Amino acid sequence: MKLAFGWKLHGDGRSPQPGAVVRPDERLSWGRTVGLGAQHVVAMFGATFVAPVLMGLDPNLAVMVSGIATVFFLLATSGKIPSYLGSSLSFVGVAAVIKTQGGDAATLTGALLVVGAVLAACGAVVRGFGARVIHTVLPPVVTGAVVMLIGFNLAPVAAGTYWPQDQWTALLTMAFTALALVVLRGFWSRIAIFLGLVFGYVVSWLFDLVFGRIHSSVGGGPAADHWRLDFSGVGKADWIGLPSLHAPSFSASAILVALPVVVALIAENAGHVKAVAEMTGEPLDDRMGTAIMADGAATVLSTAVGGPATTTYAENIGVMAATRVYSTAAYWCAAGFAILFGLCPKFGAVVAAIPGGVLGGITVVLYGMIGLLGAQIWIHNRVDLTNPLHLVPVAAGVIVGIGNVTLKFSDTFELGGIALGTLITLLGYHALRAFAPAHLKHPAPPLLDAGTTEYDDTRSGS
Repeated sequence: MKLAFGWKLHGDGRSPQPGAVVRPDERLSWGRTVGLGAQHVVAMFGATFVAPVLMGLDPNLAVMVSGIATVFFLLATSGKIPSYLGSSLSFVGVAAVIKTQGGDAATLTGALLVVGAVLAACGAVVRGFGARVIHTVLPPVVTGAVVMLIGFNLAPVAAGTYWPQDQWTALLTMAFTALALVVLRGFWSRIAIFLGLVFGYVVSWLFDLVFGRIHSSVGGGPAADHWRLDFSGVGKADWIGLPSLHAPSFSASAILVALPVVVALIAENAGHVKAVAEMTGEPLDDRMGTAIMADGAATVLSTAVGGPATTTYAENIGVMAATRVYSTAAYWCAAGFAILFGLCPKFGAVVAAIPGGVLGGITVVLYGMIGLLGAQIWIHNRVDLTNPLHLVPVAAGVIVGIGNVTLKFSDTFELGGIALGTLITLLGYHALRAFAPAHLKHPAPPLLDAGTTEYDDTRSGS
């Protein structure tokens, strides 16, 4: 607990010397530290409030509990792993599936709470047996496939729910977001999704001004005349107040849909811990289990009051890589800012007014990026998809997951989509490996060096 609060002043408290780093147990002057905390808030802000909007949860509550979750994480890891816990985007597809099954926000948060508990239990196993257990149970070929099918399973949501609400706003928002992600550099590239949302707001306002109301579907419902941008709720919202809370409810079918995401969360946490270890120069494998446990427990805390699942954020790891300041004091400041933002209902009303067409443009890019992170995992780990042991379970699992194939056991129980695709990939790989000949389990090295491909953890999504 000492490192959670006891920071030493780095040098004179001003900018670090060239090549020097500010370690987790150090800090700059409090003025500079508060400024760095504000920068961390801006870096995490886009994804942290976009995720709950896409899942039908309260963005004010999401921002506030992200601050509380970060405080919990810093305490649980004794301040040795500087990380920010924001809203996880990995559950956007899960939320869409649960909604089509008739579930509401309480059903979703109940499923996410169970996932958090399972994640915490997995962290305890990793802490007991060591980080190697992750690579044994979840090899890169499996992890990449699960991340891929989670992302691409979302395609019908973007195409059928958001895009039709305003196709031209969606197209322009998509184009601007893509341009921002490619052209912008440094900090601005890390908030490109947020900038895309702002651009979409402006386009929707201009279209309302020039063309008037639009006749289209609203949220997948029947078509009707409506304004693209409706700020009527903003004027009614208070400046200060608690966000809306709700208790979770539990549904076996919803839980089964959400559980496969545990695979992606374990891989994500492990990757972020390794990235922080590499940047700070401190080996953290022995604390990987603790970090996973803390993230799982933070998710339980968040979902217990109606918030989204949490995860460590690559965006903030990127900020540390750029500034070379790894002080956990900055994260305490960031958490404080987030809690204050969450206490402003007017901010939540502005977020709730995001036009459907804007979400259409954003989700086309975002969902595809989530899916392609799976391919990035394969490339980074040089997964050989010419090997039938890898190719067959991945091929079957990805198609089942993306195509929402279902397996019906009874009138009240069936598996499908993400859940079934994950099970086929995971169980299929290990079952086939048990019977595979030795040359498929341990293939010979290539005759020619295929080169190296680096995976930049600081650029991956949350």
